[in-house]
Amino acid sequence: MKYLLIICSLLLTSVSWSKSIDSKDLEDTDGLLYEKFTNEPFTGNSTGLKQGKVKDGKKDGEWLYYSENGQLNWKENYKDGKKEGEHLYYYESGQLMFKVNFKDGKVEDEVLSYHENGQLNWKGNYKDGKKEGRWLYYNDNGSLRNEINYKNNKREGKLFIYNRNGGLYKTEIYKDDKLVGTIDP
Repeated sequence: MKYLLIICSLLLTSVSWSKSIDSKDLEDTDGLLYEKFTNEPFTGNSTGLKQGKVKDGKKDGEWLYYSENGQLNWKENYKDGKKEGEHLYYYESGQLMFKVNFKDGKVEDEVLSYHENGQLNWKGNYKDGKKEGRWLYYNDNGSLRNEINYKNNKREGKLFIYNRNGGLYKTEIYKDDKLVGTIDP
């Protein structure tokens, strides 16, 4: 029992041995973070305007990025240096700008973008880092602006263009991301 207590206390105190450094004293070289004037990839905590954990020069876990005035600009997640999970980006006002999901460093699933007034700007899906399926684009008053389908990151099918009041203005037809025709209402 005595040895178990000693081992546990050593493990707990080893967490405090982790080095912390201000983000402005880290340099990114070929995708790895180094403390300035060193040749060893950094391991420890980044503090200051860019806060997060670094393991063997790679970002790992949640990262928070702040502006000089202390406003949160964005929140990202990393796994072994690659973007992973939910990422949130904000306007200077604090209003949510983008909500993006990553898997293995690529954009994946639904992506949402907002106007600064909080209205939805656009939404769509990604698969393997490419636009896929139905995408909707909105005016800042909430009315639908455009509607298009994507296949493997290329416009495919009818693109509906609406006027500011939501009425259909024009329809464009795409094949393999090339405009092949238009239909006026």
